[in-house]
Amino acid sequence: MSNRSVILGISAYYHDSAAALLVNGNLIGAVQEERFTRVKNDERFPVNAIKWLLKEYDLKQEDITAVVFYEKPLLKFERLLETYHAFAPSGISSFLKAMPIWLKDKLFLKRKIKNELASSCGILKQEIYFSEHHLSHSASAFYPSPFKEAAVLTIDGVGEWATCTISKGSGKDIVLLKEQNFPHSLGLLYAAFTYYLGFKVNNGEYKVMGLAAYGDPKSEVTKSFIDLIKKHLVDIKDDGSIMLNMDYFAFATHLVMTHDKKWKALFDLERRGEKEEILQKHANFAYAIQSVTEEIVLKLVKTAVTITGVRNIVLAGGVALNCVVNGKISSLPEVDNLWIQPAAGDAGGAIGAAYAMEHIFLDKERNIKGVDAMKGSLLGPEFSDDVVKICLQKFKNIEIIELQDEELFAKVCSDISIGGVVGWFQGRMEFGPRALGNRSILGDALNPEMQSKINNKIKFRESFRPFAPVVLEEDAEHYFNLDKPSPYMLIVQKVKKKLLGEQPPTLPSKNIYTRLSEVRSKIPAVTHVDNSARIQTVNKTQNTKLYKLLNEYKKLTGHGILINTSFNVKDEPIVCSPKDAIDCFLKTNMDILVINNFYIKK
Repeated sequence: MSNRSVILGISAYYHDSAAALLVNGNLIGAVQEERFTRVKNDERFPVNAIKWLLKEYDLKQEDITAVVFYEKPLLKFERLLETYHAFAPSGISSFLKAMPIWLKDKLFLKRKIKNELASSCGILKQEIYFSEHHLSHSASAFYPSPFKEAAVLTIDGVGEWATCTISKGSGKDIVLLKEQNFPHSLGLLYAAFTYYLGFKVNNGEYKVMGLAAYGDPKSEVTKSFIDLIKKHLVDIKDDGSIMLNMDYFAFATHLVMTHDKKWKALFDLERRGEKEEILQKHANFAYAIQSVTEEIVLKLVKTAVTITGVRNIVLAGGVALNCVVNGKISSLPEVDNLWIQPAAGDAGGAIGAAYAMEHIFLDKERNIKGVDAMKGSLLGPEFSDDVVKICLQKFKNIEIIELQDEELFAKVCSDISIGGVVGWFQGRMEFGPRALGNRSILGDALNPEMQSKINNKIKFRESFRPFAPVVLEEDAEHYFNLDKPSPYMLIVQKVKKKLLGEQPPTLPSKNIYTRLSEVRSKIPAVTHVDNSARIQTVNKTQNTKLYKLLNEYKKLTGHGILINTSFNVKDEPIVCSPKDAIDCFLKTNMDILVINNFYIKK
């Protein structure tokens, strides 16, 4: 036991709280608190996540070597005080609201964490360690990656002070080389546009990314938006560092992102209300900030390669979830290999904090096996057939058939091929915000009606949003301009020209809500309006059951590709338990539910 290292990493109190467990440098489990509480992006202390890890691996408090929190609250408090002082007297009302919370809880976070661990998790004596926020991101990007050496780039809103870092990862070491500090933040710049477009900050950025595809890059309005952003909001340096013009931003001292009157005067555009219709001008606005973001990130990547001398890139931080940018990075001639932490946001900080303790503080060597250490990000709970049966018996309004694999695959593939939508619940739950194949909703990528059906009748979400394909790894190049595996649905690339049909005209009067349903390719349900797709590839090692299902679908239809979207509805977390899956199944127009080998109909 003395040589055994058992490290519990924790992220909490901002958004996406989570816990992760590292044993002898091996990541064996990680889960977000939201999956248990059913509160999306739950920020509370991850009591349920920790309890599950301890129970799953039969750990007692004396087994745990260290508990590590993903950031340093005292440094964050220092930044808060210095920022309010720098902008005083602006923001006094925000300051007065923030101080009691900090003085009561956050300033004494070590005591609070110890109390939570003792009262809820039975962990009474362990010392609490703190990793810096961007070090946690860097560690989550580098240590699980398959690279012995890499340029490490982290970009998010803000940690303690840092908003972007470039480091060099080599063996067990991470050396910080460059850092951008608050308030000059690409993540907060993008968040400001998310806010101004009527979406929720820290939750709606991916909607802006999806909406940007509807923007018209040739429009004078779009070009004007880009020029105004670069002239008045952000000064972009050659190395990718930026300076924000804080006259236009309110986030430093207020509880909102922008000075709306100044933005309206600058862009001749009102801030969109959350329930207001999305118009072409909003799509052009989204395209503008997406374009500027791509320019900045690509410059940062080139700088990272130059100053590290390494052509392997690893990414983490919330901006690393921008799949369109990632696709552009993967195509850069300066980049040989790209690996992105699938839980790139704050949830992944729990993993990074644990890895930082293992390799930096405890000085233990890495064990690099040539593939990443994330295990397909399948790191959460799984449920035995006996547990599933007990759960199913509680529901009277469902019909259940237990099938062997071959029968199950054949039946599911037949259902999908005739327009059925299937809830697919298998094995261990994914860690991170993307559907990675075990808590998924699957549909026919070749069916032109499937995109609107799943959006409107099952997901109940904005109908302009695209769906992603999951495809056999060996077939990906047939469909997409992709020459490397993409196991985590984090890279956008174009659909192959040979699959594109005659493109529908983009008319100024055309409603953007109708454009995604227009047939553009031979895989219309996963082809976005700009002929791109966010691709997940699958091989038999990464996810055997999903791989076999795709192979069966290829035998039936000639195509080993399906729609794969997360198993949830709008504003709810991805399902965790069989009960969550059945509840979701019954309140939507999903046709079939499959849990393990149980085939379920209403």
